[in-house]
Amino acid sequence: MEDKKNDIVLSIWGMSKSFGRNRVLDHIKLDIKRGTVMGPMGENGAGKSTMMKCLFGTYQKDEGKITLDGKEVNFSGPKDALENGIAMVHQELNQCLERNVIDNLFLGRYPVNSMGVVDEGRMKKEASELFRKLGMTVNLTQPMRNMSVSQRQMCEIAKAISYNSKVIVLDEPTSSLTVQEVDKLFEMMRMLKAQGISLIYISHKMDEIFEICDEISVLRDGNLVMTKSSKETDMNELIAAMVGRSLENRFPPVDNTPKDTILSVQHLSTKFEPHLQDITFDVKEGEIFGLYGLVGAGRTELLETIFGVRTRAAGRVYFNGHLMNFASAKEAMDHGFAMITEERKANGLFLKGDLTFNTTIANLNQYKSGIALSDQKMTKATAKEIKIMHTKCMGPEDMISSLSGGNQQKVILGKWLERSPQIFMMDEPTRGIDVGAKYEIYELIINMAKQGKTIIVVSSEMPEILGITNRIGVMSNGHLSGIVNTKETNQEELLRLSAKYL
Repeated sequence: MEDKKNDIVLSIWGMSKSFGRNRVLDHIKLDIKRGTVMGPMGENGAGKSTMMKCLFGTYQKDEGKITLDGKEVNFSGPKDALENGIAMVHQELNQCLERNVIDNLFLGRYPVNSMGVVDEGRMKKEASELFRKLGMTVNLTQPMRNMSVSQRQMCEIAKAISYNSKVIVLDEPTSSLTVQEVDKLFEMMRMLKAQGISLIYISHKMDEIFEICDEISVLRDGNLVMTKSSKETDMNELIAAMVGRSLENRFPPVDNTPKDTILSVQHLSTKFEPHLQDITFDVKEGEIFGLYGLVGAGRTELLETIFGVRTRAAGRVYFNGHLMNFASAKEAMDHGFAMITEERKANGLFLKGDLTFNTTIANLNQYKSGIALSDQKMTKATAKEIKIMHTKCMGPEDMISSLSGGNQQKVILGKWLERSPQIFMMDEPTRGIDVGAKYEIYELIINMAKQGKTIIVVSSEMPEILGITNRIGVMSNGHLSGIVNTKETNQEELLRLSAKYL
C-alpha cells in the first residue's frame, strides 16, 4: 500500500474554482504517477487550462489541496512552481527573441563566478551538455528570432528539463512541429519517463494521446468524468466522454459541388525570404482547397501573398476573371477576401477587448446609426455569432482573454462571417481546438462551400486535410509540388510530394 502511495508524485484533491457565477472546476481529483505521461482531455472550456493555472498559482483555487511528493504545496506563481520542480511549456511561446539560446535558457538565474560576474563559460558548457543529452543540434549563440517555431519550442522543453523538474506540463507541444520533430519529441519524452520524470501532455490530437500517454483523464463542464489507462479505452469512448454524446465520424460528409474556376494564381513568386517560387493553381467556386506541407514549406506565405500582406516579385492573381494583385489586406477585404491567421493571439485578436469589439472590428461600417456606431447593432451582431458558433461565454461583454483558445477561434470565425466573404483563407483554423468544436468548424466550412463560398485551408494534420477537402495542393520548400484529388490520394503520396524540393 505504501509503495502504491509513494508512486504518486503529484496529487490534486477536491480542487474547485469559480469566476463570478461561472463554476469552472468542481471538486477535481487527479493523481499523476511517477515516470508516466498523463493526458488531460476535454472540450474547449472544459476546465483544463484553469486546472493548470490553479496548479501553477496563476489563479488561486477556491478549495482543495495539491500535494507534491507527499507534501502539500500552494505556489504563489509559475516561478515558485518551477523552482519547486513543476515546469510548463506553453503553446504560445514566451521568449526574449532578441537574445540568444543561452540567455533564454538561464534567464532569471544567471550563474556568477567568485568575482560576482556572470559566468558565460559555465553557461555555454551547461547548455551544450544539456542539448547533447537531448540529442538536439542547436546554434547556442543565435538570436531566438532567427529560429523556427519548432526549434524555439524544443529549446523551451530543454529549459524545463534544466530545472530538474519532477513534473513537466506540455501544452499543445506538437502544434507547429513536423512529423519527424514529433517523433523526436516523443523519443525525448520516453527518455524523461525512464528517468522518473512525470509528464502532463495536453493535446487535441487524439492519435498522439493514444501513442504517448499512459493514462487519460477527461474533463467535461468542470467535472472529471473519466480516468483510464490509454490501453483500456478507445477513441469513440473518449469522444463520448468529452462531448457527452457519440460522434460516429470525425468528419462530416463533404457533399459540396465545386463549380467553375473563380480564383487563378499564376506564376506567383515573392520578393523577400522565405521565397515562393513560380506558384500556379486554380480554385473553383464552392470548393474546399487544402494546402498541405511540412513546417516552413511556404503555405502561410502563399496565403499572405494572395491577401496582400507580402510583397510579390512576380505573378498574377485573378478573381472572377479580373486582375487582383492586392497591395494591402484592406484591398483584399474590400474585394470579398478573408483570412484567419495561424497565430491568433499575435495577429488575430485584440486581447484587451471584449467579444463585441473583436467580432465587429472588421466590419464597423455595418453597425452605424447615422454617423455614429450603434452599440445595440454591435451587441446584436455579436450575440448572433455567439449563437451560430456555439461559443462558450457569459455574453458579448466578456473579455476575449477570458475565453479558451477554441472559443477565441470561434470569435475570429464569427468576425469574418459578419463580412460575408467570397474567398475564405484559413491558416490552421482548428489548431488547439477540441474534437467537438472541430466537428462544428468542419460543418461550417462545408456549409459555406455549399453556399458557393470558396475555402482555402492550410492544415498540418494529415487526417484533417484528407477529411474535409475536395483537392489538395502540396507545398515543398517554397514550391507547389503537386495538386491531387482528395478522394484519389493517400498519406504516402502527400508525404512524398511534401519532400519533393527538400
